[in-house]
Amino acid sequence: MVSFESFTGAHEFKNINKSIMSDEVKCLSIVATPIGNLKDISERAIQTIKNAEVVICENPNHSLKLLNNLGIKKKLVSLHDYNEKRVVERISEDLISKNTVLISDAGSPLISDPGYKLIDYCIKNNINVTSIPGPTSIIPSLQLSGIPINEFHFTGFFPKSSKLIENFVLKIKETRVTTVFFVSSHKLKTCLKHLEKRLPDRKISIAKELTKINEKVFRGVAKNVGDQLSLKKESFKGEFVIVVEGKAEKETNFVNLEVYNEQIIKLISKFSLTDVVEIVHKLTRIKKNAVYKWVLSLKK
Repeated sequence: MVSFESFTGAHEFKNINKSIMSDEVKCLSIVATPIGNLKDISERAIQTIKNAEVVICENPNHSLKLLNNLGIKKKLVSLHDYNEKRVVERISEDLISKNTVLISDAGSPLISDPGYKLIDYCIKNNINVTSIPGPTSIIPSLQLSGIPINEFHFTGFFPKSSKLIENFVLKIKETRVTTVFFVSSHKLKTCLKHLEKRLPDRKISIAKELTKINEKVFRGVAKNVGDQLSLKKESFKGEFVIVVEGKAEKETNFVNLEVYNEQIIKLISKFSLTDVVEIVHKLTRIKKNAVYKWVLSLKK
């Protein structure tokens, strides 16, 4: 059990910052950057980048646009999947002796972006690592989808090869929670064809250009969403995040409700008939009409 005496309250916050930000404590900061709108960056993220002695990024030309917009000049170290091990070895001394920042081209680093080997190296070598949270396309895509998101499964990028695509879609078909993934513009039509074939009745949402002027969200089943996108050729250009509704639980045609009589009677004493039916249906997955008839008979 956690003691309230050991809880660090707001009155101690300044002291914590002084300790963490001390010049003696060097660290690697994972900093989230805007996914489109350049105003979507926190003051803390800006200050962390300003204070950094080394800035690690994917594409220096891309990151320079952000830094120039912020009025920050830094030497950038390029990190990709194919050179990550080599770069980590080259800057290993800097990771120990200098404040370092990791940014991606857009959004939160490491989410389908390079950086895992870098973080793994720091953890194994007791180098301080912290995260400056911020923009990500995953959460707004889920929020705007109109699909339940109390549980969801993120699967990265839509695959390239036919065999992997088939397995990818079949897994989504059997997944009972909402699925969210990225898809590139040149794979979007292929993705929609597979979703229409395997999940014709499943709700989907496609978000493009989030936080930008041309932000759009298309909702419906795969065929309808494909038709919406086809109305304008430029709709297939941009960056996309797809959200797919989870597989519905099968309703049970018949279960002996008599075994639940005691619990149902307790519910009847506290809730309306409609509420009791809804509660029992959700807990047992027995069809509502069967539950209604049984509850009604008990109530009478």
